[in-house]
Amino acid sequence: MFTREEQTWLLKLARESIAHFLETGKKLKLKESEIEASGESVKIKRACFVTLKKDLVELRGCMGSLEARRPLYLDILENAYAAAFEDSRFFPVTKEELPDVNIEISVLTDPKVLEFDSPEDLFNKLRVGVDGVVVERGEKNATFLPQVWDEMLEKSNFLTALCMKAGLEPEEWKKPGLTVYTYQVEVFSED
Repeated sequence: MFTREEQTWLLKLARESIAHFLETGKKLKLKESEIEASGESVKIKRACFVTLKKDLVELRGCMGSLEARRPLYLDILENAYAAAFEDSRFFPVTKEELPDVNIEISVLTDPKVLEFDSPEDLFNKLRVGVDGVVVERGEKNATFLPQVWDEMLEKSNFLTALCMKAGLEPEEWKKPGLTVYTYQVEVFSED
């Protein structure tokens, strides 16, 4: 769990990452003194997603990492930049709209393989609103954060949409051999 001060610092960092690029055309780099003052927990290797919403509801970008490969503050810097400027579903965020963009950070636990032996068993093991889910078959994979359950409470709709996001057949989740991972998140936002 992050303290309120750490959450505030990380959210400010995400916003500065976007604003800095809009002003300079360059990615933000932090000084060592800025990192030292932020607290130890932001330096631990953690994976995160940064979600941008316009007017608190309209998705404006979302990018992230499933594996902890770098310190959290670096993951947030990179993912905030990517959500604003590299999410292929949207045009890049502009300086004019940035004040209307709300930033949400989801810090992930390490994904764990979910063992199941049938679609019914998978249904029974998935926890609506708690589990983030990754589906994977071969080179194709996709994830939905736990927050996506709010949009699709039906497990079948959730899994169908997730399979389609991965480029798989809609009902791939009913077939043997699909690998499913689950993870949980700590979520905090500017709203």
